[in-house]
Amino acid sequence: MGTVPLERLMKKERRMPDVRIRQICLGLVVGAGAGLAWASALASDLIPTPEFADHAIPVSMPPVPESPAWEWINIAVLIAALCLASYFALVNRSRRGLFLLAVASLIWFGFVRDGCVCSIGATQNVVYALSDPAYAIPATVVLLFVLPLVFTLFFGRTFCAAVCPLGAIQEVLTVRSVRVPGWLDHALGLIPYLYLGTAVIFAVSGTAFVICRYDPFVAMFRLSGDVNMLVFGASLLFLGLFVGRPYCRYLCPYGAILGVLSSVAKWHVRIPPEDCIQCRLCEDSCPYGAIQEPAPPLAPEAKPAARRRLAGLLLLAPVLIAAGGGLGSLLAVPLSQLDPQVRLAERVRLEDTGQVSGTTDASEAFRATGQPVDELYRTAIDRRQRFRTLGGWLGAWAGLVIGVKLVTLSIRRRRTDYQPDRSRCVSCGRCYWYCPGEQVRLGLIRDVSEVVK
Repeated sequence: MGTVPLERLMKKERRMPDVRIRQICLGLVVGAGAGLAWASALASDLIPTPEFADHAIPVSMPPVPESPAWEWINIAVLIAALCLASYFALVNRSRRGLFLLAVASLIWFGFVRDGCVCSIGATQNVVYALSDPAYAIPATVVLLFVLPLVFTLFFGRTFCAAVCPLGAIQEVLTVRSVRVPGWLDHALGLIPYLYLGTAVIFAVSGTAFVICRYDPFVAMFRLSGDVNMLVFGASLLFLGLFVGRPYCRYLCPYGAILGVLSSVAKWHVRIPPEDCIQCRLCEDSCPYGAIQEPAPPLAPEAKPAARRRLAGLLLLAPVLIAAGGGLGSLLAVPLSQLDPQVRLAERVRLEDTGQVSGTTDASEAFRATGQPVDELYRTAIDRRQRFRTLGGWLGAWAGLVIGVKLVTLSIRRRRTDYQPDRSRCVSCGRCYWYCPGEQVRLGLIRDVSEVVK
């Protein structure tokens, strides 16, 4: 293989417009800062303090809510962290900077802020607010959800790289990852989209915020919580020693949204700082399997078969959506079991028919209200019918996800360089060091020929 002289590498115009990236980061900070100031000025008028005459105010038993100022400080820290992560990943190309920022984010957003409300869980708040106008969602929660999406549209998944505490706790424990077989990796990669759809229907129905309920790491951040979730989180971290970021890759519903946005991002991390010389040194450097190898064009004789396969999958996609919708509607009963009213009605029915002995706290509380049992049954039936509709939408969503995945895998894109998969790459910067061009940029070697022989 011929070598590329240093002069040729250095005279190439940089493909990443550093100045424009700094300008956009500055603009986002200034704009968000102005919004923070405006919202903070209005916050004091949102809930006026009532005046009481000749009335002793009782002591509140629940913990006192945190000052709104801390919520806005959290947003300011989020903006600063997103800017730093984008700078370290795309401009400075500093793996060390990204790692240290990940540790700082883990401490602040994880252990100091107890991992809640996080951008991942805020998805449910936003969906619920869109479905129920009576739900007043705090502006800070909206910003937690929106800001990483905006940065991802510009710079790729830099939020995942060093800002998200759930990603950070896995990043610091990624030691020696094994390669997951391609077929298994693609199959497991469907789960975040299905999890996202499930979380949406439960949020729309007002049943539960399942992302928060089954968060594997929030119990660790709070140093207390459900034992099952502690065990689940510990198991994921142990698995993460060998399979890089298992939660991010195969469970995170917010990551599914970020992956779609990152695929059309304005800028994205590159493995070499300039041109790829196809030395193949980065081929196995990504612990998350997000590096795409060069792909030559299809041979002329193989193109007709490829077109027929693609046409067949495009015709199959509507069938998958329709079949998924039909099967999903049949899941009304198991899906509705998470609804507290449905569970209560089922328990009361079992008690009244003598199929179970004793009562529960919930059934006793219901009977103490004097509400007619028939009314409870009607409410449960209505909710179950709603889940029939929502289950149909969930099934159709699953069919769409599977159909799009099959179509995407059947499309062969020509690639001449080693490059990150824009959807799956979390911009961690682990691949930088393996590139001879990067070592030239850092001044560690004078020419790539010192590495590539």
